[in-house]
Amino acid sequence: MLSRREMLLTPLALGSARVASAASGKMTLAIHQNTSARAGYRASLEGWARAGIKYVELIPQSLDEFLKAETLPAARRVLTDLGLTPVCCTCGAGLWEPNPNRATALENMKRRCEMLTALGIPRTYATTTTTQKFMSDDYKVAVQNMREAGDIARQFNMTVMAEFVRTSTFISTLTTLLTLTREAAHPNMHPMLDCYHFWSGNNKLEDLDLLKPGEIAHVHFQDVADIPRELLDNATRVIPGDGVSPLVKILRKLADKGYAGHLSVELFGPKFQQADPYELAKEIRQKAEAVMRQARVL
Repeated sequence: MLSRREMLLTPLALGSARVASAASGKMTLAIHQNTSARAGYRASLEGWARAGIKYVELIPQSLDEFLKAETLPAARRVLTDLGLTPVCCTCGAGLWEPNPNRATALENMKRRCEMLTALGIPRTYATTTTTQKFMSDDYKVAVQNMREAGDIARQFNMTVMAEFVRTSTFISTLTTLLTLTREAAHPNMHPMLDCYHFWSGNNKLEDLDLLKPGEIAHVHFQDVADIPRELLDNATRVIPGDGVSPLVKILRKLADKGYAGHLSVELFGPKFQQADPYELAKEIRQKAEAVMRQARVL
């Protein structure tokens, strides 16, 4: 087993790599395990590694299923033996908005952060998925909630992020998220950007001009299908380059604001999740890297 000191120092070493990446002005392709969720922890990672993927984003469902019969050191060995670097993993939901289950969400975050630190993962996030009805004072609570989550992340030398979701009744836009994270002003708390939620939701391209250098800590990378927006849902996400999002312009704006992190391809459609991870990763690399080259971030 890794010692707690080793667990806590790992994200610091990864931080040095991130600084070097930022200096280069380039972004790196990653794949989110939701994309190959049906394959499970080991099979998805093995297929992606064969296709030349180097960076991965884990999901709790696949990891927890693997841990029913294996250990955390074994999970880490799968990554290291395949030459993969884990860059992110969600810690759930219910952290930002006032809700009766928030205490449980915080405990889940603490437990998840300890696990992710053992795997060398430097950042985590929670979505803003909710359908409750809210009042203006609830956003003051959200600022305090973000500071509290940031304090927990700091204990593990991690970054925690909020992901706005297009269908959320609380935080569904980049502008609302930026307002809250800036007021929270916690060094371990950042906004993240999901290209699908951004372009399919109530945002406009010019909103990216509001970003401050280094403000966005992570990006989910996918395209929006060419269908009426009323028909869009998670299952209609498509591989970057196969849809109608102005991804090249989005990446250029992110680059101009100093983003030099990972672009994590997250897809939910059954045709992706049921596909062979190796064949899918090859297709993702071909199409996503073409978009990245066009945007001059690869």
